Amino acid sequence: MRHFIWIYFRQQKRHILTCLLFCVIFSVIFLLYRLPFSAIVYPLLLCMVAGLGIMGIDLVLTYRRYAALRQTLDVVGLELDQEILPGKESAYSREGEGSPNGRLQTAYGEESAREHFQPEEGCAWELLQEMLYGQGELNPERGGWEVRIYREMVRQLLLEQRRWQDIMQIRHQDTVDYYTTWVHQIKTPIAAMGLVLQQEDTEDARRLSEELQRIEQYVDMVLTYLRLGSRETDYVFIQVDLDKLLRGCVRKYAGQFIRRHLALDYHNINCQVLTDEKWLAFVVEQVLSNALKYTREGSVSIYLESPCTLCIRDTGIGIAPEDLPRIFEKGYTGYNGRSDKKATGLGLYLCRQICERLKSTITAESVLGEGTIIRIGLGREVLEVE
Repeated sequence: MRHFIWIYFRQQKRHILTCLLFCVIFSVIFLLYRLPFSAIVYPLLLCMVAGLGIMGIDLVLTYRRYAALRQTLDVVGLELDQEILPGKESAYSREGEGSPNGRLQTAYGEESAREHFQPEEGCAWELLQEMLYGQGELNPERGGWEVRIYREMVRQLLLEQRRWQDIMQIRHQDTVDYYTTWVHQIKTPIAAMGLVLQQEDTEDARRLSEELQRIEQYVDMVLTYLRLGSRETDYVFIQVDLDKLLRGCVRKYAGQFIRRHLALDYHNINCQVLTDEKWLAFVVEQVLSNALKYTREGSVSIYLESPCTLCIRDTGIGIAPEDLPRIFEKGYTGYNGRSDKKATGLGLYLCRQICERLKSTITAESVLGEGTIIRIGLGREVLEVE
């Protein structure tokens, strides 16, 4: 409290000196006119009492704001010290120090903080930077200790936010690197088991090959899921021969078509699309996998609708009307997934996310018990080949 009063009077010293100057001026004028001494002293005493009363009220109100700021700082985990207040060395001019109550550490100076933290996409940094370093009414030289505290609090919170963003980005990258390595390592024994199973032409070997292919698909799904959250995803947009891409996807599931006795209705569609071949192939393979999983008899048709929409239709069990609006949501399996007990609810979610990044569309139309049509819109009017 004593420290606050000293700070308050130091902040109000201009007003106090101005009032004293006015009193001296009026006293000199009254003396020059040879007024009685009591006529000078009594008004001065009354003005001093009124001034002290007004200053006392203002002191109480200011202390309440001060206490509220202290409480706010305690809530956010910061510590209010003399370096934040006017006339003292600013906390951002020295290196941060740890304390038992867990004060945030500040290792950046003011100038280095300006250079280190530049505006970035999706961040309101420009506005906050104007608050911290602008020349407007929030300038700490004009705003007093209250603005100074808010400035230090916002600055330290921004530093802490950026520090945690860096930490989370490093952790995410470590996770992606680990699973990328894991995927490449696990594919070696999967390929070895596939070669072993190819040497036997039995029903059990074909079933095991199909399950092994499903494992490989889940492994690829893990890597795709992690890479979608990365800014460094390797999108390469080129003109892709859609027939070549579809033949590769169909060839991958040829064994399942044969074993399940399903007909494939596919003819050359002679279409070139501007897209990323690898990511579009993942979407097509995922849709074909779902068609094979939920089609017990009948056929799977692949055809093109105008202007440039790839359609994959099956004669499977279909999708319930109440599930249809949510099948692209993350983790949603619907009635079919719950009855199958093997669905993850990630396949179509990943397809939707990839199509959004490729500036394509994916929609579903289904009749329960009759089949499902997945439409992938590949129109690319907005992009051009470099």
